[in-house]
Formats: sequence, structure tokens, C-alpha cells
Amino acid sequence: MQAGASEAKIAAVAGAATSQLFGESEKAALEYAEAMTITDRKVTDQLFARVRVHFAEAQIVELTAAVALENFRSKFNVALGIEAQGFCVLKSRE
Repeated sequence: MQAGASEAKIAAVAGAATSQLFGESEKAALEYAEAMTITDRKVTDQLFARVRVHFAEAQIVELTAAVALENFRSKFNVALGIEAQGFCVLKSRE
């Protein structure tokens, strides 16, 4: 959120594909990240072509590395029972 994303936008990530809060480049990046992350999905040639419309080669490499790193962390931390340790504490929505 420090980089500028509002709480409303963060809350809308799950529905980003149909949300007016996200631009086309953001939607492509999020779909790419999901295709990398969700087991039964795959980065298709069509999706990669859409990502290339919005990002330069170096940006795609950086995006891919960031998503891969977070996927690694999630698997690694869960396997070892490592919790958030208080980092990135979000306000309660109650």
C-alpha cells in the first residue's frame, strides 16, 4: 500500500479481471501470476503474448522472478510452519 495501492484495490484483487480499478496491464500481470501459481493452470502462448503487449522483456523477467520467489516462499514457509511473524499486518475489516 505504501507504493500507492488503495485498500479498496487490494481487496478487489480476486475480482481484478472484471474490476474497473485495474488497468489492462495490471490485469495481464495478475492473470500471468495466477497462471504461474495455480496448479491446474498454465501460461499459454496467448497469455504470454498479452503480457508482452504491456511489458518489456526485462519487466517480464522481473515479474516472473517475483512471482516465482513468492511461490517458493509460500511452499517453503508452509512446509516448515513459518508464520507471518507480524509483518504486513492489515487492519481488521470488522
